[in-house]
Amino acid sequence: MDQITTNILVAGVGGQGVILASDIMSEVFMEAGYDVKKSEVHGMAMRGGIVTSHFRFGKKVYSPLIKEGEVDILFAFEQLEGLRWINHLKANGKVLMNDHKINPPAVNLGEMEYPKAIPEKIQSKFKDFYLVKGTELALQLGDARAANVVLLGAISKFFDVNEGIWLKTILNYLPPKVHELNRKAFSIGRDQILQA
Repeated sequence: MDQITTNILVAGVGGQGVILASDIMSEVFMEAGYDVKKSEVHGMAMRGGIVTSHFRFGKKVYSPLIKEGEVDILFAFEQLEGLRWINHLKANGKVLMNDHKINPPAVNLGEMEYPKAIPEKIQSKFKDFYLVKGTELALQLGDARAANVVLLGAISKFFDVNEGIWLKTILNYLPPKVHELNRKAFSIGRDQILQA
């Protein structure tokens, strides 16, 4: 990112590790010497509720809040949440989205249908679109909970921050018994982004 401050909107649903991912990114960029500000919004205080985090870093950041239309990177942990927040993205912004669907309560109750072709809709508007099978790859490793680390590996390729800082920070947040799994998850995530 060439500008003074980089704005990232992290969006997903409860239980996906959105806040954990935002906390990890905050530490990574502080460790790399940036000023960092973030704020979180928890929709419903349960699994399945909307969760977002505004995350900003740069030489000097004064506010954690990102105005609509000012997001540089939309980091979506779920397809519908990617679609929900797409209007917050700059015209030349990037989208990194998990290729995963979680039905909201209205779909489960039959009140609405899950929107079709979300990746195609987003890609038609934003050329810097990256769809990562984070949940599927984590399941292949044996634990769907590692999806957020797969996604962190993917987003880490967008920045000139040492890979070791990312991995050290991630592992500091996790119990030792899952370190090896998450090392693999991070590496697989990085491999999903050929060039950013």
